[in-house]
Amino acid sequence: MRARVHPMQLKIATWNINSVRLRIDLVAKFIKAARPDVLCLQETKCPDDRFPLKRFKRLGYEHVALNGQKGYHGVAVISHLPFDTTSLKHYCGKTDSRHIGIVLGEKAGLRDPLTIHNYYVPAGGDEPDPEINPKFAHKLGFLDELRECPHMLPDGGQRSIVVGDLNVAPLECDVWSHKALLKVVSHTPIECEKLTAVQKAGNWIDVARAFVPEPEKLYSWWSYRSPDWQAADKGRRLDHIWVTPALADRLSALTVSKEARGWHRPSDHVPVTATIEL
Repeated sequence: MRARVHPMQLKIATWNINSVRLRIDLVAKFIKAARPDVLCLQETKCPDDRFPLKRFKRLGYEHVALNGQKGYHGVAVISHLPFDTTSLKHYCGKTDSRHIGIVLGEKAGLRDPLTIHNYYVPAGGDEPDPEINPKFAHKLGFLDELRECPHMLPDGGQRSIVVGDLNVAPLECDVWSHKALLKVVSHTPIECEKLTAVQKAGNWIDVARAFVPEPEKLYSWWSYRSPDWQAADKGRRLDHIWVTPALADRLSALTVSKEARGWHRPSDHVPVTATIEL
């Protein structure tokens, strides 16, 4: 009888950490509990030369791809597995550290390569009017560019994953109250339409909704402004994992680590983790 060859299991997590240096102990706590193979962070708020590489190395993550800057934005991919290549792309004519891409391939022991793109989409400010709010105009422009971006339009057989704080809760069940948030940035109809257009253009599968179908509520963010976030539970699902159809039948689990919102001095986002059988 031939021995069964076990597929490789990949756990990939995305987390807007809201300052990696300030919250490195929380990252370590999450890593020890969840053991992701690849951790994609947003809002690292850290120039590349100040990133806490030594701490990640001690935690067993030696492979790091960075696109950071001082004080704002910033994305990073931290991994057990070595990368074949890394890439970064700028949007809207700005160098504001909102994308980092990596490819896992032969070096990681994969026969077929796997591409991961990590995004931090602009938040868009408070006023959902591009005429008076340049931040909202930037967000809409970013989403338009994303829809046309070549790596967001993969061919049918490509194994790609998009993760990140996409800063839009696209479905009615992605927010605590669709009606109350129709004019609130992150759930306005124009943002939802534009993010959905990005997803449809690339034929991406929304992993969270593959496991938690509509109309069940699902959130990954709870405002700092809420005095008791847990009791109020006025959340939004801003953090996403998408996969190409080639990975659709390889998805085996999804976890939203809601408990992390209750940790000491937390981020307002919590980690979202998908498990994929490669």
